[in-house]
Amino acid sequence: MMRIEDYADMAKIALTEDEKKSFSAQVNILTESFDILKSIDTESVKALVTVLDIKNVFRDDVAAKTVPRETLLANAPEQYGGYFQVPKTL
Repeated sequence: MMRIEDYADMAKIALTEDEKKSFSAQVNILTESFDILKSIDTESVKALVTVLDIKNVFRDDVAAKTVPRETLLANAPEQYGGYFQVPKTL
């Protein structure tokens, strides 16, 4: 079982003695809650990705008519190598 000091070291925070006592009580409550969850038999329960009753609907990947690159770039103020050229943003 981890000590409060171990959690504080991982979080790179310094705790006073009062904070250690307070957090220790809270961590004990969490640990007890997780122990209760561990004791539940979930062998026959199917794993879920979501609790919502939704299905993913994919469309067919069909090639469509596209606009030629030259037409798209015709009004571009600047272009380079067949692409729009824009100012650097940092």
